[in-house]
Amino acid sequence: MNNLVVRSVSGIVMAGVALGAAFLGGYTFAVLAALAAGVMFTEWRRMTDGWGAGWTVGGFFYCLVPTLALLWIRDRTPQGLELLYWIFIVTWTTDIGAYVAGRAIGGPKLAPTISPNKTIAGLAGGMVSAGLASWAWVQYVMLPLPLLWLAPLFAAAAQGGDLFESGLKRRAGVKDSGTILPGHGGVLDRLDGLVVVASMTALCQLAGLLQ
Repeated sequence: MNNLVVRSVSGIVMAGVALGAAFLGGYTFAVLAALAAGVMFTEWRRMTDGWGAGWTVGGFFYCLVPTLALLWIRDRTPQGLELLYWIFIVTWTTDIGAYVAGRAIGGPKLAPTISPNKTIAGLAGGMVSAGLASWAWVQYVMLPLPLLWLAPLFAAAAQGGDLFESGLKRRAGVKDSGTILPGHGGVLDRLDGLVVVASMTALCQLAGLLQ
């Protein structure tokens, strides 16, 4: 089967599972989040084996913080489900917009020594896509208006998270963080942007910016 088809089908299934678990909340979402964090940490440890204890500790918090952020947002914030869906929407549309714009436009590379396939056009496409999708969702469910201008900023940050994980893989000498997800590689490969967006959203909520 064509890799793009496998990737697309796998992505749709994963999105459906995430949205469904988030909707149910409670133990269902907590268990899914904990499983994802556990697999992420396993992949991190495998990639950074021999790099020192600092990398192990850093990886632990890299996986723990966004997991706690997602659980806290879902069950302890106003419009928690809607805000959680906003996080998913921003992360996913960033990836889609960056991929489409990068393939269609091409042009100068964003960080050729780290990830040769990423382009400046892809960065812009991801930011625009996330901004438009955020606008539609915020207006539809009446989320706080600051999310409108935070979306493109978080989209850029998500792509920074993607580059960070690409740098880890390059240093480790691996193509993907794992093989558990058909067409996507490992869980770290799939959630590197979500790690950033979830953490930053929780930080903004704690700082009182989402009023």
